[in-house]
Amino acid sequence: MSSPATPVPAPLARATVLQPGSGFVATFQALWPYLWPPERADLRQRVVAAFVLLVIGRLVLMGVPFTFKWATDALANNPTSLSNWLPFLVGAPLALTVIYGFARVGSAAFVQLRDAIFAPVFMHAVRTLALQTFGHLHHLSLRFHLERKTGGLTRVLERGRNGIEEMVRLGLNQLVPVIIEVTLIISVLLWLFDWRYVVVLVTMVVGYMAYTIKATEWRIAIRAQMNESDTDANAKAIDSLLNYETVKYFGAEARETARYDVSMARYERNSIKAYTSLAWLNFGQAAIFAAGLTISMVMCVRGFQAGTNTVGDFVLINAMLIQLYIPLNFMGTVYREIKQATLDIEQMFSLIGRDPEIQDKPGAPALDVRAGTVTFEDVHFAYVPERPISEN
Repeated sequence: MSSPATPVPAPLARATVLQPGSGFVATFQALWPYLWPPERADLRQRVVAAFVLLVIGRLVLMGVPFTFKWATDALANNPTSLSNWLPFLVGAPLALTVIYGFARVGSAAFVQLRDAIFAPVFMHAVRTLALQTFGHLHHLSLRFHLERKTGGLTRVLERGRNGIEEMVRLGLNQLVPVIIEVTLIISVLLWLFDWRYVVVLVTMVVGYMAYTIKATEWRIAIRAQMNESDTDANAKAIDSLLNYETVKYFGAEARETARYDVSMARYERNSIKAYTSLAWLNFGQAAIFAAGLTISMVMCVRGFQAGTNTVGDFVLINAMLIQLYIPLNFMGTVYREIKQATLDIEQMFSLIGRDPEIQDKPGAPALDVRAGTVTFEDVHFAYVPERPISEN
């Protein structure tokens, strides 16, 4: 026996009206009540558990460079304080190498467990918001549906659902972990090294993100031109082939081919720009990161020469920053996808925020008619003002 259908949430029960261009922060604030539903304590507990697992996973991952450092010091006959505490286990290079592998596996396990625990939360948000939007569309007037294409409305629903999934997935898997990891690395640098390393790291991350956002905005405009030229070429090809007989009658094969080639030439130029801009984006990111990594390692080498750092410290600096570079490398994609998801969610919320034309007045009693007649007098009606259906 199938379970009874969940009742559709009341439209506008907790939706926030968003205007186009509201931005990521406003969109996330409007989305938050669906991710932290007051009526579902179990889902709120899952949110807390997922965040705890996220932090634990990053802490375990931060242990990977440390085991690398301790193993290197042990191999270099430069035992750490930890190896002095446990000389028969942790101080052994072989044992540390095994722990290094377990730390990586443990970090991956926490990531997968976090995703499994959080999945019901954001899928409930997707379902609830989609139901509210769909239910609200049935409360809108026929005029609204005549002015809007039904296919366009379904696309708004589809893109809105996908936008919620993308925003939550990228935020949980990319953006928040990077923030936590940068915070942890800053703490380690202040603990084991000094403030100069923190200045280098913060400068590198800020410069990296600023360059990535600027270059990604530039690439978005280029890709829009590329997609436009691709659409134009595709439209000309389909139109020409659908009218194949007419083209043959007038001997216009060469003309149609030339028209198609003009669009393809525009697509070729824009595609080259897109690939070139991607190359500049990747090169700039690599150069900024390499500069920060090199400066940090040079400072560590000078500390080793002065006797304040060990070979393991040199390995630790390198491993921590290389580990940070992996998620940073996806920031361009994350920024572009989150920006697109924000626009899609804004469109969905704009549908929910549209007021129905016909609404009951506050406190209106139920209609109770026991007897009476229906009289039509001076009736005017039109779905669109320019096209009256009934007049006087």
